[in-house]
Amino acid sequence: MKYAIYGAGALGTVLGAYVARAGVDIDLINRNEKHVAALKKDGAKIIGKVNFTQKVNALLPSEMTEKYDVIVLMTKQRDNAATVTFLKDYLKEDGAICTCQNGLPEPKIAEIIGADRTLGCAIAWGATFHGEGVSELTSQPDALTFSLGQIGHCARLKDVEKLFSLMGKVVIENNFMGARWSKLLINSAFSGLSTVTGGTFGEVAKKKPSRKVAQRIIKECIDVAKAAGIVIEPVQGHKIDKLFDYNNPFKKAVSFALIPVAMKKHSSLISSMLQDLRNGKKCEIDFINGVVVEYGAKYGVKTPFNARTVEIVHGIEDGKYKPSFDNIALYKELF
Repeated sequence: MKYAIYGAGALGTVLGAYVARAGVDIDLINRNEKHVAALKKDGAKIIGKVNFTQKVNALLPSEMTEKYDVIVLMTKQRDNAATVTFLKDYLKEDGAICTCQNGLPEPKIAEIIGADRTLGCAIAWGATFHGEGVSELTSQPDALTFSLGQIGHCARLKDVEKLFSLMGKVVIENNFMGARWSKLLINSAFSGLSTVTGGTFGEVAKKKPSRKVAQRIIKECIDVAKAAGIVIEPVQGHKIDKLFDYNNPFKKAVSFALIPVAMKKHSSLISSMLQDLRNGKKCEIDFINGVVVEYGAKYGVKTPFNARTVEIVHGIEDGKYKPSFDNIALYKELF
């Protein structure tokens, strides 16, 4: 089997290091020349909740020559059409792409390579990219889980399950879109607000004004999924749609109190979108909170808190705002 991680940045460097440490051959591919040079010279240095350095195979896209059984896609979604079209030539005839991107990228990838060659995975752990061979694991080691699924009938499903199991627990989701919505719900609330505020997931959950906004974003996600007929899957054994849905003041108060508890294992995470903004790059907000807004419009559910999050983040991109908890005041009129 020949594996590659395309877009081996924060998450991909960590995953690749774990896989290589288990003795499985995998190529880590990234466009960042300094990062690739450091990986080649010194290996992948993983810091944070674990600490180890692992020798890895690292390549620039221009150095790719082989065809792969599985390419794990970990780039940003903004250039997916061009990226997947490029990668198609580096897949074996029965090879597959497994996207670990946020949002709902699988249908559009399947349009390019076919549903039976498309896998998706919702990753429930986080990492921060430090560049030049260094990536920080920001989730606890007992929270390293993968929700793997397909939208067709992919022959490489079990191969990818074995690959990811070298790092953590893998659950094959029969209701894959439901698993995707579980991750989308969390990302919309906490990745979105981490980007808006400049804070960690834990800070967003702890501070009551931002927690109130997170609660409303979560509620909108649950309501949209219901309207679309999507059954949200549990996350690490917890039925988050049941915990955080509410239709009376008591349930609303309980869900509000549970938010910091739910984020405890991931409290030190910051959004990859925030990392992009700090590096002067555009981010993926249209593919996260924007997807909730899109589905809400399609199924007749209002999503003002998700829409405002998209608006604020684009404002940050344009220099109108800076990431700050002061931005929470921009939601005030929506309550």
